[in-house]
Amino acid sequence: MTSKPIWQWSAVDTAAAIRTGEITAQAAVESAIDRMRECNEAVNAVNVDLSADAQRAARRADGVQNSGVALGPLHGVPITIKDNVDQAGQATTNGVPAFAEVIAGEDSPVVASLRKAGAIIIGRTNTPEFSLRWFTDNPLHGLTKNPWNETITPGGSSGGAAAAVSLGMCAIAHGTDLGGSLRYPAYACGLATIKPSLGRVPSFNPTTSEERPPVTQLMSGQGPIAREVRDVRLALSVMAQGDSRDPWWVPAPLDGPRPTAPIKVAVTKDPAGFGCHGAVSVAIDQAADSLSNAGYAVEAVDPPHVGEIAEAWRDLLWTETKMLMEDAMREHGSNDINQVIGDNIAASTILDMQGYLRLLADRTRWLRAWNTFMEDYALVLAPVSQVPPFLQLEDLKGTERVKQMLDEQSMLYAINLLGLPSAAVPTGLSGGVPMGVQIIGQRFREDLCLDAAEAVERTTGILAEQLWSKA
Repeated sequence: MTSKPIWQWSAVDTAAAIRTGEITAQAAVESAIDRMRECNEAVNAVNVDLSADAQRAARRADGVQNSGVALGPLHGVPITIKDNVDQAGQATTNGVPAFAEVIAGEDSPVVASLRKAGAIIIGRTNTPEFSLRWFTDNPLHGLTKNPWNETITPGGSSGGAAAAVSLGMCAIAHGTDLGGSLRYPAYACGLATIKPSLGRVPSFNPTTSEERPPVTQLMSGQGPIAREVRDVRLALSVMAQGDSRDPWWVPAPLDGPRPTAPIKVAVTKDPAGFGCHGAVSVAIDQAADSLSNAGYAVEAVDPPHVGEIAEAWRDLLWTETKMLMEDAMREHGSNDINQVIGDNIAASTILDMQGYLRLLADRTRWLRAWNTFMEDYALVLAPVSQVPPFLQLEDLKGTERVKQMLDEQSMLYAINLLGLPSAAVPTGLSGGVPMGVQIIGQRFREDLCLDAAEAVERTTGILAEQLWSKA
C-alpha cells in the first residue's frame, strides 16, 4: 500500500490492509508499540502500557482473519483509551491517586463498541485530575507535553490522547468533551476530532457510585481524535453504537439528507466579544477560503447569544461542582487541582436553586435560537479558542488569569451546553504551533461537520506529517 511505516498509516488504510491480507494485525500493533516505546517517554502521553495484552489480542485477531469470520470495521487497528472511562481489568484513575485501585469489572459502552469492532487497545492515556483542566498534569502520572512545543499545553483534558495520536502511537484515540476536552487538544496538537451531539455516543462508567449532575450529563460527550478526518468518521460510526446503559442515547442515522446547495456557512471570529488573536483570525480566513473554494456559501455573521451561553455553562457547571462534587475533589485532589477548582468557582456565579433552574430553562431558549439560525446557516465556522494554545499550566496563575482564559474559550464550551456537534480540524502552523478551527452543525449532523472539515483538510494536508519530518 505504501512504503511508509505502518504507524504512519491512517486507520482506514490500516483496516483495509488487514482485511485484504496485505498486513497482519500483529504487524500493525507491533508498529504502534514500537513507536510508543520510541516516543512516549519524551511526552508522557500513555500512562498505562498495555503492549502485552495488545500483542495477544493481535494474535487472536489474525486467527479470526484466517477463520473467514466477518471482520469488524476496525479489525486490528491500534487505539488508546482515555484514563477516565471504564476498561475491564484496568483502573479508572481519572488522574487521581486515590482512585488508583478503582478497577473496572466491565467495559464502558464506548470501549465495548471499539473492541467489538476489532480495535486493539495498546494503552491508556493521561488526563488531568477529574478531567477538569485544559492542561494535562496530575500527581499520579505527571505532566503530558505537546509534541510540537513542550512550552505549550497539549490541551486537556484529552491531552494524552492527542499527544499519542499526533506522534503515531495509535491511529485513533478515545477522548471526552465536557468543555472542549476533545476539540482543544486536537487544536493544540494539530489533529481532527468531533464532539458529537448529545445522545450520539452512549456513555456510562460502571465503577461510578452515583450519577453525574443533570447539566453535566447534558454537556458531556465522548468521541475520537485522529490525524485524518476520514478516521474520525470511521471511529465515530463505531462509537455511536447503542447501549441500553445510557438512556440519553438516540438511534439517529449517521448520515442525514443533503441540504440544498450551496450549503451556507456562518463565519464568526469573535462571537462573545472578547477579541480574536491575529493568528486565530488568519486560521478562520484560511478555513473560510477552503470552504468557499469547495462550493460552500460563506458569510461573516455571528450566531446568537454566545456570550450568554458561555456564561451559563460556567455558572451551571461550577454550581453543580460546588454543590455535589467539591468536597470529594478537595479531599482527593492535589493542591494544584484545588487551586484550579477554587479559581474557576471564584470566576463564576454560584447559583441558588432559583437561579439554577432559570438558567437550565434558558438552555431551551438559546437552543431554539440556534436552531432557527441554523435553518439558514447549516454550519458555523468559529474559533476553537480566541488565542493560540496556552503556555503550560497557565491556569495556575490565579483567579484573574483563569477568568480571562474562560473568556478566551467561550465559543469552545458554549457548544457543550447546546449539545450540538462540532468538528475541529487544523489549518496549519503559526510560529511552529498548530492552529485550527471548529465547524459546528445542527444536532445529529456530524456528517455535515465532517464533510466541511475534510474540505479544510484537503487544503491543509495532514498536519502531523510535518511533525514527523521535524524529528
